[in-house]
Amino acid sequence: MIFAAILAGGIGSRMGGTDTPKQFLPLGDRPVIIHTIEKFVINNKIDKIIVLTPQNFINHTIHLIDEYIGDNTNVIVIEGGETRNDTLMNSINYIDENFGIDDDSIIITHDSVRPFVTHRIIEDNIEAAKKYGACDTVVPATDTIVESGDGIKISNIPVRSNYYQGQTPQSFNINKLSSLINSLTDDETNILTDACKIFTLKGEDVYLVGGEVTNIKITYPYDLKLANTILEDNHD
Repeated sequence: MIFAAILAGGIGSRMGGTDTPKQFLPLGDRPVIIHTIEKFVINNKIDKIIVLTPQNFINHTIHLIDEYIGDNTNVIVIEGGETRNDTLMNSINYIDENFGIDDDSIIITHDSVRPFVTHRIIEDNIEAAKKYGACDTVVPATDTIVESGDGIKISNIPVRSNYYQGQTPQSFNINKLSSLINSLTDDETNILTDACKIFTLKGEDVYLVGGEVTNIKITYPYDLKLANTILEDNHD
């Protein structure tokens, strides 16, 4: 089976000026998270979509799905975790307990605040995860990358053509991902920022899937303004 995990556990502390997590803020005529879920609902290769939110937003999320998407038994809302990796493990445990996991099971993990993911990106993630077991969506870095070991002076300027900016989805063979997560030490767990880092820490290959510059993550107020502009352009 193919599962999508929409990671909506964040509280949006960098958005500023609002107590509402950024995934629930309006984008056009509906909340950000609904735009994102819709991209996965229309893909008939995905068997179940698991949306992971803070516990106190579960009922709200269910209500939004009922209002904007309608009765859809393929969309399930459960509680996320304290960290991104905890949230990811919650999705894997839910899948295992309710559907079972075999050697061909795939999970597509995606930020709830990336509402402009395309059908092509999702399809490419599915195929790469099936073929390789792990993939990350990226775009080439356009700015020069400056490295500083102390935050005061430049320690290195690497070759830009070797660098990419990570997006999501990130997609995996579930058994392989679960096995690597369970093998992490406490020190390794503390430095993780995303699931692909788990693979690189363990010396496992992660393959690249081409993203899109419009596949933005809504983090700051400016991002929401940009997202509304992209939405308007898409509707023209």
